[in-house]
Amino acid sequence: MRKLIIAALCIATTSVAAHAGVIIGGTRLVYNGDQKESSISINNPDSTNYLIQSWISPENEGGSKPPFIITPPLFRLKSSEENILRVVKTAGQLPEDKESLYWLDIKSVPSAKKGDNANTLQIAVKTKIKLIYRPQSISGTPEEVANKITWKKSGNTLTANNPTPFYMNLQDVKLNNKEIKNVNYLPPMSSKTYTLNASESQGNNMSWKIINDYGGISKTFTTSVH
Repeated sequence: MRKLIIAALCIATTSVAAHAGVIIGGTRLVYNGDQKESSISINNPDSTNYLIQSWISPENEGGSKPPFIITPPLFRLKSSEENILRVVKTAGQLPEDKESLYWLDIKSVPSAKKGDNANTLQIAVKTKIKLIYRPQSISGTPEEVANKITWKKSGNTLTANNPTPFYMNLQDVKLNNKEIKNVNYLPPMSSKTYTLNASESQGNNMSWKIINDYGGISKTFTTSVH
């Protein structure tokens, strides 16, 4: 019987993305348009060697091919080793008045240890982190303008509008201290509408936080829902 490999198991991340023994040096990668490349570290403090495979995918399934290459796309990460993934923009055209979002996919496959029997279960784990391209023409950070997000309530729906050029990664979104579920991120210069249940739709006091460029949580922003 061949050894089993289970691929594409996704995990949630907090301040540092980690799967099995492999640690990724961040939960997002911001690529500034005035730089030739952007990079992120991968560390293996485990006693096991891993095969690391990385690629970049579009924000939405079926989207156009991302104008980036990643190097090295495939390598062996030995025990106690660290390596750097470098992302380089190719000649593709991206909007210059707002950010663009892609996904950096990183899959780690543990190597088989000598003496493992035929029924050993090996688990390959895949993590997706945001790759955000920030054009050179945009100054500042999302945290500096997160207070510009506006909210509108109508019946059992809540609409969030993001007039800024930044992707806003929302956290702890609450209406009258009741957390609104399934709120993740707002694309730049766009709106999203969420359905509220009866307990969520009461009151007009809105509060929210965002995740900043370094994976940290911002201060709380507040406003009244109109």
